[in-house]
Amino acid sequence: MGTRTIEFVIADAPPPRLDKALSRDVPADENLSRTRLARLVEEGAVSVDGKVVTDAKAKVAEGAAVCITVSEADESHIGPEDIPLDIVHEDADLIVINKPAGMVVHPAPGSPSGTLVNALLHHCGDDLSGVGGVKRPGIVHRIDKDTSGLLVVAKSDAAHQGLAAQFEAHSVERYYRALCYGVPDANDPRLRGIKGVSFEPGNVMRITTQLARHKHDRQKQAVLFHGGRHAVTRARVVEVFGQPGAVSLIECWLETGRTHQIRVHMAHAGHGLVGDPVYGGKRKLSARSFGADAAEAVRRFPRQALHAAVLGFEHPLTGARMRFEAPVPQDMKALISALKQPAKSRD
Repeated sequence: MGTRTIEFVIADAPPPRLDKALSRDVPADENLSRTRLARLVEEGAVSVDGKVVTDAKAKVAEGAAVCITVSEADESHIGPEDIPLDIVHEDADLIVINKPAGMVVHPAPGSPSGTLVNALLHHCGDDLSGVGGVKRPGIVHRIDKDTSGLLVVAKSDAAHQGLAAQFEAHSVERYYRALCYGVPDANDPRLRGIKGVSFEPGNVMRITTQLARHKHDRQKQAVLFHGGRHAVTRARVVEVFGQPGAVSLIECWLETGRTHQIRVHMAHAGHGLVGDPVYGGKRKLSARSFGADAAEAVRRFPRQALHAAVLGFEHPLTGARMRFEAPVPQDMKALISALKQPAKSRD
């Protein structure tokens, strides 16, 4: 396996930790993240003034001569699989995918194969230049298995770092379409009494809480107001179905991006997503309001009715603004169509 050597000198006033100093001073065109640099330190691939240093927290002085030996990217232990992909955009640095519902993003103990990563390893092949020292796609964000929609994936370390920085800064544009029970409305006194729920101009519902793993069910997230991670979701009603309104098509957008954020926030507000087996619950809709067919279509919908419809970001290498849209998939279209059917007269 080939290697390359990177040599440079620590500049003035270095940070107190070696990994931070390396991240600041390593030549930018080497595209080495701080995480990758810390791993190289631990592996004994970094020497300072001729001595190998394996402690990422070690101090380093200005003027110190650094030598880093970087191996070519290893092959991933994850196997490539020939799985069709709906590719919205692809270039040398990144790929944007419209993920179908039912596909897991990354292999895990319960889903070792058939994932988006397996499909990307097959599709990209030798175009992957290596992320974190391994030839693999750089996953910078995920959507749940049964959520459909847009994902951007890095094909190189440089793209991975640039995209990750945008997600960390919450500058990525992400809009979702969803079907929820009820009609979120500023005039609803019940919503006014729910902690963390407020309304902004234009009847935009804003949900602000902390989120953390549920104490008793490790597969769920729970709303907190102390501890956990800060989370903000906004939602507005696009269309109302039923007489009176009992289901809404909503548009949601994220200020933060936490696990299950939209699903758990909408449930907290009392407007769980249709079909959500974890947070939405099963609600019996009035056949008189909708008609038996529409009520049954809602009852039988097999997944959370959630779709990542819009994704916008700056290209991590060129700086160009990019924005992609994906229409709701056929199963959600069919459900919306059923909800629009008028209830049959009982006369």
